[in-house]
Amino acid sequence: MYFKFTFCPIILLLWASLSFAQNVNVVIHGAASIAKTDDNFVCNTLDWWPAEKCDYNQCPWGKAGILNLDLRYGALINAIKAFNPLRIKVGGSLQDNVVYKVGEVSSCPNFMKREDGLFGFSQGCLLMERWDQLNRFFNHTGVKLTFGLNALFGRTSHKLKRYTISKGYKVDSYEFGNQLSGSGMGAKVDAKQYGKDVIVLKNLVKELYAHPETQPKVLGPGGFYEEKWFNTFLEVSGQGIVDGLTHHIYNLGPGDDPNMMNKILDPSYLNQVSQTYKGVSDVVTKFRPQLGAWVSESGRALNGGSKDVSRTFADGFWYLDKMGMASTYDQKVFCRQALIGGNYGLLNATTFVPNPDYYGALLWHRLMGSTVLAVTKESDPNLRVYAHCAKKKPGVSLIFINLSKDRSFNITLSNAKPGDAGKPNYEFVGKQNREEYHLRALTGDIKDDIVCLNDVPMVQTDSEDIPAMDPKLVDASTPISIAAQSIAYVTIRDFEAPACV
Repeated sequence: MYFKFTFCPIILLLWASLSFAQNVNVVIHGAASIAKTDDNFVCNTLDWWPAEKCDYNQCPWGKAGILNLDLRYGALINAIKAFNPLRIKVGGSLQDNVVYKVGEVSSCPNFMKREDGLFGFSQGCLLMERWDQLNRFFNHTGVKLTFGLNALFGRTSHKLKRYTISKGYKVDSYEFGNQLSGSGMGAKVDAKQYGKDVIVLKNLVKELYAHPETQPKVLGPGGFYEEKWFNTFLEVSGQGIVDGLTHHIYNLGPGDDPNMMNKILDPSYLNQVSQTYKGVSDVVTKFRPQLGAWVSESGRALNGGSKDVSRTFADGFWYLDKMGMASTYDQKVFCRQALIGGNYGLLNATTFVPNPDYYGALLWHRLMGSTVLAVTKESDPNLRVYAHCAKKKPGVSLIFINLSKDRSFNITLSNAKPGDAGKPNYEFVGKQNREEYHLRALTGDIKDDIVCLNDVPMVQTDSEDIPAMDPKLVDASTPISIAAQSIAYVTIRDFEAPACV
């Protein structure tokens, strides 16, 4: 069922105009970058969970798991193709409980409820017929694939790789294990043992892929950051083994937390995760893995997300802020749990219709380049700002996130003078129209599950295509206006930032 709204209700515009406006100057430090992301920074996961996965008296996964997802849906195909390409990581909690039906492996069980099993399930099995289906789907939709290998029962993983190579399937990277670091989740591996195992995996990849340019990257450990464990692992594995240091973030607690909405709108709470980013960044600086750090899984709330929050416009405040913050700490990739499944998918698990966060993620992918710039401001902490060089075109792109319920912001921009902090910054006066993309909840209620872009509701067409996402062109002489509880991307083509040249 598709909604046929043409414009967002006018009451939203009246409500926004009545909110208190605060003038803010934002300074962009464009002389040099502070970090670099991968060109495909935006990433989503596909998980192994079967329909029987239940939490908080609900079972929201349905047929959205890797083994039972219907890959023929046009809405799913179009949602992925719109990214051109989308990075997808196949993995999750049951990853280390999956056997691969290849070679001499005879038993191929389905996941079954089992109290003494990993995360309450027995082993499951990936048939090569299903692997073929998945790879045809990934090739058709242009996916850049990261595949999570079983690190607990991994003796047949080389046979999976050989089969994959024989079929000509493209794997961008292999991640070794899921949440086995530190105290582990369900299972754990000693840091020294993990380091030795990764060396074996790296050598195997080099052996199987004869040409260096075709070799998938090796990632790990794909778990929650614990400083001592991460240091020991990298000391044992040494230089040039792990290509990317991957870690997970779930910083909003359990999915049934009644205080979830307050956490999302609390800037001091959102800032806490910066300590994790800094810790991982320090480890990367020390050991220098080739690709730096990746957030290879982040789902805001544990155990499937929050059914009353994760699929609403409000979730974008958490999601886009975490991506912005991650980019400033030189995290190369940010994988959201999940593309589809649970309560936290970018797509509805039964209809495949995009949730509000989908459009925020797609705009990031299209507008925010890989070069990250520093931003300073003096204002209400409810205004969050991140700046990058514009993607593939001249200029800079910014994202503004306004957490305040009753305050809008009128933004003027300045260009920092490089190397002379004692002098005032240059006020930026643009000559070209700005390109603005304003995201708001349909009714003004951030618990709404429909988002408006420049006052046009974002709903799929009858042919299940993603709607056009065109900018509003705004006179450069006017301030940038950010309405209360809204999110806006702004691209300025004539902003002179040497780091972007």
